[in-house]
Amino acid sequence: MFGDAAKTARIAREMQERGVYVTAFSFPVVPRDLARIRVQLSAAHTPDQIERCVAAFVAARAAID
Repeated sequence: MFGDAAKTARIAREMQERGVYVTAFSFPVVPRDLARIRVQLSAAHTPDQIERCVAAFVAARAAID
């Protein structure tokens, strides 16, 4: 969870620009100030793909701070 809806939406856009599809959710879908990002992993994802996702989150967060 990231909390702030605007920040969460920016992180989701940054992730998508990095080639990782995620979905941002904010109020009224989730409680106010508890915005979050959904990532859907499956057994078909490789360890390298998961590492890339984590690295994209780190880079996206750094890009908006």
